[in-house]
Amino acid sequence: MQRRKFVQNIGLLSAGVILSKTGLAAAPGQFPVVRVAADKRHFRSEAIEAAIKQFKSSVKDAEQSWLFENCFPNTLDTTVFHEVVNGVPDTYVITGDIDAMWLRDSCAQVWPYITFIKNDAKLRELIAGVINRQARFVLKDPYANAFYKDANKISEWKSDHTDMKPGVHERKWEIDSLCYTIRLAHGYWKESGDTKPFTSEWKNAIALILKTFKEQQRKTGPGSYHFQRETDKPTDTIPMDGYGFPVKPTGLICSMFRPSDDATIYPYLIPSNFFAVVSLKQAAEMVKTISGDNALSAELLALATEVEAAIKQHAIYKHPVFGDIYAFEVDGFGNHNLMDDANVPSLLALPYLNAVELSDPIYQNTRKFALSDSNPYFYKGKVAEGIGGPHVGKPDMVWPLSIIARGLTSTDNEEIKLCLAMLKRSHADKGFMHESFNKDNAANFTRSWFAWANTIYGEFLWETLKNRPQLLG
Repeated sequence: MQRRKFVQNIGLLSAGVILSKTGLAAAPGQFPVVRVAADKRHFRSEAIEAAIKQFKSSVKDAEQSWLFENCFPNTLDTTVFHEVVNGVPDTYVITGDIDAMWLRDSCAQVWPYITFIKNDAKLRELIAGVINRQARFVLKDPYANAFYKDANKISEWKSDHTDMKPGVHERKWEIDSLCYTIRLAHGYWKESGDTKPFTSEWKNAIALILKTFKEQQRKTGPGSYHFQRETDKPTDTIPMDGYGFPVKPTGLICSMFRPSDDATIYPYLIPSNFFAVVSLKQAAEMVKTISGDNALSAELLALATEVEAAIKQHAIYKHPVFGDIYAFEVDGFGNHNLMDDANVPSLLALPYLNAVELSDPIYQNTRKFALSDSNPYFYKGKVAEGIGGPHVGKPDMVWPLSIIARGLTSTDNEEIKLCLAMLKRSHADKGFMHESFNKDNAANFTRSWFAWANTIYGEFLWETLKNRPQLLG
């Protein structure tokens, strides 16, 4: 799978994840320095360094403090490439061990820093640079999920049967890729009040997102997008000449791949449609308030309303054990795929994205389902319990993202404490989060350098410190 490939020239040392030969220091409460050296870090934020200092002085648990110091700044330390070109901020963000910028990952990696930008002009400029670059990427190809910094670079996936362009790393159509770009832009605007990134180019990107969403409602045919890959992994390619299994038009939007970059079974991916509703409403607010474009705003809101109604009509399944729950995928013909996946958006993470209220009874039923053995990708073992998925190609692999999403969407102190404890057990003496780990053996993990997991884990710890500090003691 492409996301297993490591960047050979950067290596794990750049991630700051190589421990000393002796592993953890012998003295109680002492841990080795694994954060990349200060002179090797890609970006320094005074606000984030102050947050690290505050966390360490407030939390008595030395291991939690060590993990926060390593993980929260990992995106800034190792994955951002920021510059100002002709007076305009520009920021390229790799995922970690892959030298490409995913629209989803890059947003998710810097999102936890949004609340700090008021007090850090350089950090604000860095995130503005992400917004600027993402707008250009969307305009290059709204169906692509990952891009290169070099606009002329030819992808290792150039043989994929789809409309590959220079500068595109991969062209897997995922609704959430476009939603994340809106989420970051909206969050930045609300926190900073700055409108400089929201130029005519950015508005054109929003208009193209709307056009793409409408095309993928597939009301008059499959649309222009198709994708096939010569591979022995069925989750890396799309059936039926690359257009996917049939759907009945409902108003929902087709997503041929999940946030995991795995192919959908039924193309109406419900967590991503929920996310689209939120994002369309946010985009509508922005183009109306910032650009004064009432017509485009009305179109965005109309689509949000249509998708929201279609979710209510087609995405709810009456489960014999849990009652009404949200399906993971549907096809409009009455078929439902009942599962949840670890990547965000997931059914479990919907409140984190403000897509449903935490108190929504259907969500609560869905949450119970997702965290039970009725979910085929829920695993429970000696180290942890949590949700995985087919992406890593083997069972029993729990993703920290699912445990973090569970903690961020819980109001139960005992459940949050459980999530904190499981995450602390999962790092296998490395001091960083991983993509996944075996439920019974944390030393069996995938991806030593996965910045999204690191930074959102830091977000979870920071939110816990702010709202429930007693749980970190």
